[in-house]
Amino acid sequence: MIKGITRTGILLLTSISLIHALPQADKVMVKKGERKMFLMKNNKIFRSYQIGLGKNPRGHKRKKGDNRTPEGRYLIDWRNAKSKYYKSLHISYPRSDDIEAADGRGDDPGGMIMIHGMPNKYPRAGKYMRGIDWTNGCIAVTNEEMDEIWRCVADSVVIEILP
Repeated sequence: MIKGITRTGILLLTSISLIHALPQADKVMVKKGERKMFLMKNNKIFRSYQIGLGKNPRGHKRKKGDNRTPEGRYLIDWRNAKSKYYKSLHISYPRSDDIEAADGRGDDPGGMIMIHGMPNKYPRAGKYMRGIDWTNGCIAVTNEEMDEIWRCVADSVVIEILP
């Protein structure tokens, strides 16, 4: 049920009502070059976010410590409500081909790539860090946006990360 206040015959929805009205995403798409992340349902975008990426965002993640955000098709495979960053959704990097490529170079492919909010020790940093590349390879949004994403993206949803 949608709650609101009527004023002169117009229903004014509360922000909570709007959040509950959002659909469940069946895909997450990231366009690194645009610093944008999109939640999608039936191939249609219903939400977009300005994001921060790894400190060295160009190209696919090759190894631990390269500060790159991976590129390719992965899954959201688990979540952490008690992360050191405000909530986090884990991206299934590395895949077997990422591991094989890193092994061939003698590298550790790294891991623990997440979509997450701001560091817990700086909860209000979102308005200053929006769109800035500051992570070690993760995808960062504001805490308010992370709450919305948390509700709209279930485990096993596909995430496609494009250059």
